[in-house]
Amino acid sequence: MSNSFYALVLAGGSGTRFWPLSRKDKPKQLLSLFNERTLLEETILRLQGFVPAENILILTNQEQEAAVRELLVDHPQTNIFAEPARRDTAAAIALGVGLIAARDSDATMVVLPADHLIQDKVAFQADVRAAAAVASKSGDLITIGITPTWACPGYGYIERGKKLGGPVADFYEVVRFREKPAVDLAETFFRSGDFFWNAGIFIWSVKAILAELKRHAPTLGDFISAVRLSADPHTVIQERFPNLPRISVDYAVMEKASRVLVKAASFDWDDVGSWTSIAKYLEQLPNGNVSNTHVSVEGSNNNIVFSDQKVHLALVGVNDLIVVHTKDSILVCHRQEVERVKTLVGSLPEEFQ
Repeated sequence: MSNSFYALVLAGGSGTRFWPLSRKDKPKQLLSLFNERTLLEETILRLQGFVPAENILILTNQEQEAAVRELLVDHPQTNIFAEPARRDTAAAIALGVGLIAARDSDATMVVLPADHLIQDKVAFQADVRAAAAVASKSGDLITIGITPTWACPGYGYIERGKKLGGPVADFYEVVRFREKPAVDLAETFFRSGDFFWNAGIFIWSVKAILAELKRHAPTLGDFISAVRLSADPHTVIQERFPNLPRISVDYAVMEKASRVLVKAASFDWDDVGSWTSIAKYLEQLPNGNVSNTHVSVEGSNNNIVFSDQKVHLALVGVNDLIVVHTKDSILVCHRQEVERVKTLVGSLPEEFQ
């Protein structure tokens, strides 16, 4: 890619879904769930040879800034930024757009969550490169859609319309964005074949997203301009960012923009949303049990076992459990109740949150 292509990596998060391994200062993207590297490191490695390090901006929050800087000690430290407050994805992206616009107002950029699992780096780069080429020429906002493999009610959906003709492969006009649906509606989406999962990956030119935000979310658009034009952007960010609206980028602009395109992803994708979602990546043991550590099993089925201490765990006469062991905590949870882990965290003593 050219030197006018940038990546904004969103590396915030609350650290609740993967408790007790995750904490406020160590959310999912800072965990090593699949190998020795964290999901954040994997996200940056995915851009290697495609986006120069000096063009990769990392946006985190104040609680996690120190951990991110320590983890990415070899990354340009001036490219790591901490939001002064939690304001949802529209404000975070506006901040990133402003920082990139201050460097190159003619830039094209990709926005990436830092906590997703994508293993096919070649296909990922090819898809983003194709989307960037379209975005830089057309001025359209582009998102990447994941072809659903089941009727998941936990994801947002993108309804696709007309397919673009000519040499542009696998691009469609977006009809609308849909929030996480009820189970029955998710089944309808899946069966229709006209919906993608929303992966939260966006590609656009700085000029295009700024114009759309000025039109549909002028507070955010004005903030971008202030960051871009200020001789002291740090002060602008500290003073104005905490007062920006708390709204998602889908609501703020993607649902209202004049034209949005979606490109069908040719790469694998997993948002790794809970302990149950990592089961297929762990060692497969008899009777549906999976584990990342040594485990002995007697009369037990369909359990997920994880330990960052690599201790030996034993299960006797239990089924469908999630057992997570860390240095200071143990979680025992029924697989069907995994969504309640994030609720549990709020009731824990402060030192364990």
